[in-house]
Amino acid sequence: MPHRTLRGLRRALGLSLALAAATLITTVALPSGHTTSGSKPTAAAVQLTAKSTAAKAPLPIGIAYGDTLTWDNQQQITKALNIATTVGATWIRADLSWYDIQPDRANSYDWQRFDHVVAAARAHHLTVLPVIAYTPPWARTAGCTVPTCAPADPTTFAAFAAAAAKRYAPQGIHTWEVWNEENLGFWKPAPNPSAYATLLRQTSAALHAADPTARVVLGGLAATNTGPGRISPTDFLSAVAKTGALRAVNAVGYHPYTYPYLASTHSAWGTSWEKIDRSRVSLHSVLVGNGFPHLPIWVTEFGAPTGGPGTASDGSPKTITPSTTHVTEGR
Repeated sequence: MPHRTLRGLRRALGLSLALAAATLITTVALPSGHTTSGSKPTAAAVQLTAKSTAAKAPLPIGIAYGDTLTWDNQQQITKALNIATTVGATWIRADLSWYDIQPDRANSYDWQRFDHVVAAARAHHLTVLPVIAYTPPWARTAGCTVPTCAPADPTTFAAFAAAAAKRYAPQGIHTWEVWNEENLGFWKPAPNPSAYATLLRQTSAALHAADPTARVVLGGLAATNTGPGRISPTDFLSAVAKTGALRAVNAVGYHPYTYPYLASTHSAWGTSWEKIDRSRVSLHSVLVGNGFPHLPIWVTEFGAPTGGPGTASDGSPKTITPSTTHVTEGR
């Protein structure tokens, strides 16, 4: 079944999450408006603060669930969202997988499972950030055999996004993240900023045609270095910016995983979090250099594994060794 293939891939890459499972705790730091141009962590290293907000008020946080909630039963969804509200989350981020909704053909939709997630989120007063991504077999490029294949035709993907907006905008969903870690292995056969920019522009136009109040987030960029099969977030963002596609978005998504280091770590090399706006070449510097100094950066994934075969670290340098595989809250 499609969800099992995708869930297996996401778990293998350490990005799938159910908070109750306590294998990976992922937070989503999301601004309530469009005013931030870059963000820095609080002492808790979870929430962000808006540089342009005089009061430096903490920004809302959420929990990223990947493609797990969609396949949970009602009791499991309720339990997960109860935990989300208990820890103070006001948003949830969940895959609205094209593969899940239209697995077999273009004229057939199966919204039922995501409908359950949306209804449960509304009952818990949680805002949903859907991640629109992942291609069903009938819509992939020839020879590509996994859900992370780029769509053969971006207009077909955009049509799916429009159908989603028409269905869920009346239920309070107006913010959409377009794809996930497209600069890494989640865009097959290889990351392609130009192809992604085309998809982004067409999808944004389709979303706004269906819902004029829609807000669009560039798919969360993975914190990585440029190399075979991967493009650093700054290189990728720069390439997309040069196509003009950033005019189609309200924010840039980013996944600045730093573990076993803390987000608040000050380093000589530049942690993934520092590369938001503190390093010499940062996401913010790329935005400034390309004429988008006020485009917000949204942290749509961040967290750390809480279990593993090696040693645990509390984030302090003395506890980080080559055998460190997870983190602990103890100090």
